[in-house]
Amino acid sequence: MKNHLKRLAQSKTMTKVVLPIILVIILAIIGFATLKKPSVKNLSSEEAKTTAETFINEFLMSGGNKATVKEITEEYGMYKLQIDIVSDVVESYITKDGKLFFPQALNIAEMSGQQANSTPAASTAVAPADLPKTDKPVVELFVMSHCPYGTQIEKGILPVVELLGKKMDFQLKFVDYAMHGETELKEQMNQYCINETQSDKYYSYLKCFLVAGDTASCLKSTGINQSKVDSCVKTTDTKYKITENFKNKVGYQGSYPGFDIYKDDNTKYGVGGSPTLVINGKTVQSGRDPQTLLTTICAAFNNQPEECKTALSSDTPAAGFGTGTAASGGSAAACN
Repeated sequence: MKNHLKRLAQSKTMTKVVLPIILVIILAIIGFATLKKPSVKNLSSEEAKTTAETFINEFLMSGGNKATVKEITEEYGMYKLQIDIVSDVVESYITKDGKLFFPQALNIAEMSGQQANSTPAASTAVAPADLPKTDKPVVELFVMSHCPYGTQIEKGILPVVELLGKKMDFQLKFVDYAMHGETELKEQMNQYCINETQSDKYYSYLKCFLVAGDTASCLKSTGINQSKVDSCVKTTDTKYKITENFKNKVGYQGSYPGFDIYKDDNTKYGVGGSPTLVINGKTVQSGRDPQTLLTTICAAFNNQPEECKTALSSDTPAAGFGTGTAASGGSAAACN
């Protein structure tokens, strides 16, 4: 059931379009019912938080894992919950009387067998063989720092980055909305500023972060100058109004806060989810294991360097944080 909750939380389109419609219908039903029933007592936000946590942990979680309601606000006449479920944050709703709980919008496309996880970028993706070729390919990878599929491809591409080095121009960028709350906004500013101020330590930090998502520990173990990062974060946050817009709910895409550092590039390529891989200006679909990513990128060289003959691992990294591998090499799952 935990996985079901997480899957339901990863459709941007469903959240922006279907969820409001569903909630309007529900509210209409509830409103009609209250005409025939005595009024009921609404819960306070703290009472609703406790009720939701108890219900989720007793009936929806498994394997000894525990969920925590990190934030509760009012929306659509209900309480909206930001629920931390094992290193991921999902958005759910509970009625103010605490009687009805809504894990998320139902993904109609997925349940009817359509490609619910396809994004505008993916729909126009070219095959590796059709990529424009250059002497030094430009590889842009758009992710969300806490998207399990973004972290998956990051783990797969880092060995390629280390192998090819300066023979390609690799740029890690962020999607212009964040599905995993304020934690994700802060981490993305943190990573952006590590790269801006101490780029020689960025990939070491990222490799550490992808293991457990432990920012503080990775900053310390990689010897990053925290004061330089903090100064950069303050300047960046002010320039792009990331925290201000988050708190004031300005620039949201549906129910998700914006992250505008790479907004122009997101618009340019039609980025619609994490991950989105762009090579020489073209969106491309690729497996997420190191060997497939190497083959894909090498297809964009005019003359492939010797490193392209190197054999890398063909094991697909597991989604999310950690060092395991996935059972299959699927490349369609995304946070969108």
